[in-house]
Amino acid sequence: MAVVVLLLLAIFVGAAMQRLTGMGFALVAAPFVVLLMGPVTGIVLVNICGVAASLLVLFRVFRYVDWKKFFILASAAVVGVVPGAVIVKYVPGAWLQVGVGLIVLASLTVSLRMKSFPPEPGVKPMLVAGAASGIMNTTAGVGGPAMSVYAVASKWEQRSFAATMQPYFLTIGVASVAAKYVASPSSMPVMDVWEWTGVCAAIVAGLVAGEVMARWITPNKARVLMVVLAYGGATAATIRGIAVLAG
Repeated sequence: MAVVVLLLLAIFVGAAMQRLTGMGFALVAAPFVVLLMGPVTGIVLVNICGVAASLLVLFRVFRYVDWKKFFILASAAVVGVVPGAVIVKYVPGAWLQVGVGLIVLASLTVSLRMKSFPPEPGVKPMLVAGAASGIMNTTAGVGGPAMSVYAVASKWEQRSFAATMQPYFLTIGVASVAAKYVASPSSMPVMDVWEWTGVCAAIVAGLVAGEVMARWITPNKARVLMVVLAYGGATAATIRGIAVLAG
């Protein structure tokens, strides 16, 4: 029961960050869900919850979506999902858990440092970012950092970026779950009906809480909070994975 409560709390906070920042669900929730459920099943659950959260947020921001950028980024990401599913199938769980933590830590650090780089417009950076995001979303549940790096590098306006990320994460989330189901059916999470109900309730409650908090928390403060939580969770996941390998 304690594990379920912690799991629902991680999903709740992730959903709140998704509403506040447009892409915080996986960054915040994935490391903690991996700690609680393991690196394979945990990431599949993160993908499923991310799809639900993005779909719900999309209804509120639909008019701001840049559909041209979405189609280019999503097409590249779907291609990247395939090698990601192969990695999940053949890499041992402890190594994958360490990888999840390190990917989140490295991606966050790079995205923070990108503010000093000159703009990088054009299709090629979009294809690279989309493919990298697809691989990372499938293996670690975190396709957002690659998108954040691209957004900063291309000087993408925040409102359009946050809105476009909703159909993007919806698409690559579905693709990631489908690819992992084909590659490794045993990776699908198995939970009781009441647990799935709790997950759904945590997502909705988190989005509502994010909606309320958005009245008082500025986007900059929300991003700082998201980064702090993500760094903490990623560090914990990395340490646990190393401990399993060492033991």
